[in-house]
Amino acid sequence: MGEEEARSWIRGDETAKQMLSRVLKDRAFMLLPPLHRVPLRAGNVVEITGASPSAKTQILIQAAISCILPKTWNGIHYGGLGKLVLFLDLDCRFDVLRLSQMLKHRLLQANRLGNGAWWQLEESNVKSCKAAQEKSKTVFDEELYVSCMKRFLYVRCYDSLELLSSLKTLHYRIRQQEACGSQVGVLMIDSIGAFHWTDRLSSSLALETHNRKSLSLTNVVETIVQELKKLLQVHSLVVLATKATIYEEKYPALENNRKFSSNDDYSGNAAIKAQQPLIREFMPSSWQVIF
Repeated sequence: MGEEEARSWIRGDETAKQMLSRVLKDRAFMLLPPLHRVPLRAGNVVEITGASPSAKTQILIQAAISCILPKTWNGIHYGGLGKLVLFLDLDCRFDVLRLSQMLKHRLLQANRLGNGAWWQLEESNVKSCKAAQEKSKTVFDEELYVSCMKRFLYVRCYDSLELLSSLKTLHYRIRQQEACGSQVGVLMIDSIGAFHWTDRLSSSLALETHNRKSLSLTNVVETIVQELKKLLQVHSLVVLATKATIYEEKYPALENNRKFSSNDDYSGNAAIKAQQPLIREFMPSSWQVIF
């Protein structure tokens, strides 16, 4: 190894001035509808849980559109952040056409609001303004649409190893985007527990074969959490992760009937509370402590 190669190998990614400016800068709140009721600050990790048909991915898409849209464009207010979104699809069911349709709807909606003051003009210009408004209902800025879609970076992972590989290369991808003048706002992980049961089965098989080189489920999740923490320490972004919930009954069905038949004086609220299903946490503790 030559001297220049050795110097390039030990050279840091950033200077001390760049490091201090990154660490000491104020991390402002990010308002991402439909999560705007709880302002998010860069560095936060939010887990969105719910049953399978509870529109968790829909919430991610709405937040992604609010992030990739600019604040203003050609005098029209869109209210976005103008930042990049990194979307990691783990259950491999993401529909990019739905993202495209919702983005177009937001653009058309903003155009209608931007051109909605036509009734305040003189009566002679009412007809022309009506025609312009009707046009804004069906026509949007194609250049703006393309620029917004370019801010949405999509990665599909089929197993935990691909997820780890993607997380390890995200730092380099973010550096590339920042060099081009773009800033990443949100990292989205759709269905963080998609590989849990597969990894759990693989771990049990590995224990049976006494293969010490095999990664256990806990080690995989711990490595994922460590990579996320590294990204949050270096880059100013928010992590949004969805997770399907698993419900379990507090008592068996027959035991519930016996308890309620023997205690008829239970109040209605207590009975309803007792019948509510409990959420069973299946992710390892290393994932739970990241919040």
